[in-house]
Amino acid sequence: MREFTYQQAIERSLMKRFKGPIYSKFMQAIDDYKLVKQGDKIAVALSGGKDSLLLAKLFQTWQKHSGVDFEVVFITMDPGFLEEHTKAHLENCEKLGIEVIVKPSRIFEIAEGMSPESPCFLCARMRRGFLYKVAKELGCNKLALGHHFDDVIETTLLNIFYAGSYKTMLPKVKSENYDGVELIRPLYLVKEKDVIRFMNYHLIKTMNCGCKVASCQLDSKRKEMKDLVELMRKKYVNTDINIFRSAQNVNINSILGYYDEDKKVSFLDDYE
Repeated sequence: MREFTYQQAIERSLMKRFKGPIYSKFMQAIDDYKLVKQGDKIAVALSGGKDSLLLAKLFQTWQKHSGVDFEVVFITMDPGFLEEHTKAHLENCEKLGIEVIVKPSRIFEIAEGMSPESPCFLCARMRRGFLYKVAKELGCNKLALGHHFDDVIETTLLNIFYAGSYKTMLPKVKSENYDGVELIRPLYLVKEKDVIRFMNYHLIKTMNCGCKVASCQLDSKRKEMKDLVELMRKKYVNTDINIFRSAQNVNINSILGYYDEDKKVSFLDDYE
């Protein structure tokens, strides 16, 4: 019987055991939303968490089998990790055969200083800008993040409940501040429960970023949405899928209004 190295076993499981829920969904998102093209240079951002670590392995595996000519680099922005967390993250990367470029910053410190009670929004914006900048410096035209299916539907609900608007997380977005760089989300169709199953199967313990929210010292609205979705899933099997599909099945004739290039349109405008 052939023996596989740990890295080979990881890639084999993506092509076999987890092909349906993870690898095929990854490829479907790339195909459906046209996320990767010939000649792309993609910066894959690794936060130290489970989602981005899986994304990195998916790109490594797919690059070997896709036939698409693209380049990929792996980057980690250190926003102020605890030393032991950084060490654990780098050990995971080494174990999985991921050569990662680490870029330090003071984003945790700055975000908590400016908004100590709710640093998440500011932190996320600053981290995104930093990653765009690094991707641009490395000559990449795309920045890949590890947002998954559950992130998408939670974002939809967050906007409904807390912003009073209907919008969702898109599979790709062009950067407004960094010309020629596009953000892509190849895990767009992958469910979080399958990411967790994959990590548990391979006994991979991912890093806790060490921020107050991740350490459960502060409440998180996203956690509220996660708990709500989980409750609804228990009552209605396809709740999550229906929330996801709602963003692509909008009936423009049955809503009160919408924005079109910063212009507000009312249903009364065309009502006779």
